[in-house]
Amino acid sequence: MAQRVVGAGGLRVSRTGLGTFTWGRDTDADEAAAQLVAFVDAGGTLVDTSPVYTEGAAQSVLAGLVGDLVPRSALVLSSTSGSVLDCSRTTMLAQLDATLAELGTDHLDLWQVGGFDPRTPVAEVAATLDAAVRSGRTRYVGLREHTGWQVATVAAAVPPGSLVAVQAEHSLLERGAEEELLPAAVHHGMGLLAAVPLARGVLTGKYRTGTPADSRGASPHLAAALEGHRTAHANRVVEAVVTAADGLGTSPLAVALAWVRDRPGVASAIVGGRDAAQLTGVLAVESLTLPAAIRAALDDVSST
Repeated sequence: MAQRVVGAGGLRVSRTGLGTFTWGRDTDADEAAAQLVAFVDAGGTLVDTSPVYTEGAAQSVLAGLVGDLVPRSALVLSSTSGSVLDCSRTTMLAQLDATLAELGTDHLDLWQVGGFDPRTPVAEVAATLDAAVRSGRTRYVGLREHTGWQVATVAAAVPPGSLVAVQAEHSLLERGAEEELLPAAVHHGMGLLAAVPLARGVLTGKYRTGTPADSRGASPHLAAALEGHRTAHANRVVEAVVTAADGLGTSPLAVALAWVRDRPGVASAIVGGRDAAQLTGVLAVESLTLPAAIRAALDDVSST
């Protein structure tokens, strides 16, 4: 799998990342193990987790696999600050230490601030990030759940090159990051980690004629998140993706993922399949590059 440099820093990640959002709930430990092995065998390196995923279960499942199943050195581990949005120095460093203890590692490769806290001075947040890097707890730092102006505000308070990544939802059905967030990130030397690139499975075309019983749309704790992507506009985009896939002899999943993965400013697209079979389809996308005409057509239909 191709590797990319994240932003203007030296962090290198696989251009497709493995998400762990469903681990410990919809994805059990055995399925997670199968996913991780398949991902690493395919050359994948970036594994994204968080103490907020499945109320901490995702991080716990991952901890049981790193070192025993795959070597820590084979992975670029990314996590975020905790579920409580408190960016004070005391809370954030305690959250980071708790994550390191849970994962059984002495450092993260990327640690991201999980949101913008207006109660904590930006200078304190910047100093905390610097302390995390200087102490060796993390190699690089980034932001997630931030707007464009918030990214610019934090970036202006830290030494140049300190922040390398920003994580946000980005797909053919969610292009809001292109308005302010992505330009701000690029201007400050940060690469985008595109989360939810398949719009929670909607862009695979699986919901065109209904809701499969084994899909996220049928899940009591995930169904609500899909509703915003089951609109007339979304239907038009999905049909365009299906048409493109038919013409290329590939899957809608491959077309949708290749589109976001290769957008300007994107360092990696993070995909979280519920099982190893879904991940197999994701890994097959590595060989696909969309023709310019198809990319332009998808740009057009998804922007209207």
